[in-house]
Amino acid sequence: MSVQYSTRLPCGNRVLDLAHPQVMGILNVTPDSFSDGGRFRQRDEALRHAAAMVAAGASLIDVGGESTRPGALQVSADEELQRVAPVVEAIAAELDVIISVDTSCPQVMRESARLGAGLLNDVRSLRREGALQAAAESGLPVCLMHMQGEPENMQKNPHYDDLLAEVQAFFAERMAACAAAGIAAERIILDPGFGFAKNLQHNLSLFKHMQVLHGFARPLLVGVSRKSMIGQALGREVDQRLAGGLALAALAVAKGACILRVHDVAETVDVVRMIAAVEAAQ
Repeated sequence: MSVQYSTRLPCGNRVLDLAHPQVMGILNVTPDSFSDGGRFRQRDEALRHAAAMVAAGASLIDVGGESTRPGALQVSADEELQRVAPVVEAIAAELDVIISVDTSCPQVMRESARLGAGLLNDVRSLRREGALQAAAESGLPVCLMHMQGEPENMQKNPHYDDLLAEVQAFFAERMAACAAAGIAAERIILDPGFGFAKNLQHNLSLFKHMQVLHGFARPLLVGVSRKSMIGQALGREVDQRLAGGLALAALAVAKGACILRVHDVAETVDVVRMIAAVEAAQ
């Protein structure tokens, strides 16, 4: 499919090449994330895992210090910063990779940008007080994700009269808010928000019709790794969802996604490379 945006996305002191799909490795420095909570809370453990994901082919490492699983409660800015800042600083010093910070907190955005982050990834689409200003001042690109409500209540009977139209209206409103705050469209990535305020049928329908979001002429980030939509569709527990996740990764690439946010980097990189090999054939 034709690309409607620049394939070079400046991310701090690095540039992300969007001419080809890129893999973003998930690094949760939380005690309670749904898949790997508690595994990488120490700085050295987190750095080793980040290095392994870079070696496996990740172009970005997404560092998150606040769980956004269904039912998760907010943590204080100070606590989130204590989790995230040392890891961002260590990765910036040690690894050649773009650091994404998965946060809604203005203080974390500012400090992460100062320490070397290259992308702000906000599940709340910069709706917390002060977040728009912090993101604008950082000069970094931002990923806006669709979600109704908050993680602690988003899965309590989510409802849409017109799913696709409402997701599109949400992004139109948030992009307008970004523009008003001084964040140019060229700095924006969109994430449909699979698993956030959506039941299984919402997730499947939005994935099937993901192409409608190309109307915004912005890169799409897709994050479905190990999520409940796979478990519900296939009857698999969290540790048995790799095959389903790889199927969705391939389908996301076919539908024009630019960034795949995943736990299983090496396997997803193989998917991307295999698709590229086929597409490059005569």
